[in-house]
Amino acid sequence: MTGTTAPVRELHIYRRYFDLVAAGEKTTEVRVRYPRLADLTVGEVIRFRIKGTEETCDVQVTRVTEYENFEALLDGEGASTVNPTRTREDQLANIRSIYPPEKEALGPLAIGIELIKN
Repeated sequence: MTGTTAPVRELHIYRRYFDLVAAGEKTTEVRVRYPRLADLTVGEVIRFRIKGTEETCDVQVTRVTEYENFEALLDGEGASTVNPTRTREDQLANIRSIYPPEKEALGPLAIGIELIKN
């Protein structure tokens, strides 16, 4: 019998978000539709890595939804799924500090994630 394994994509993540993912508290990852993420599909594995470290955390993609803008994303997903420790307004400011308007114009993505416990 041959088995198949889900593709693994490695993405960098800030410590503050990594800790939430690793604790299973963050269930929606926010990205923009960069060409390398345009074909992201349900079932794939994302390996989050804190840049410059060996710390990683694996999650499985449960869904991928594109939104018109970050406000619509936070309203559609529920801000607490993105970061349960911050208000919607704080999150919007943080997301926009990471992704300026020209990046937001690529298309905000809400990536449903589920922690893979090792």
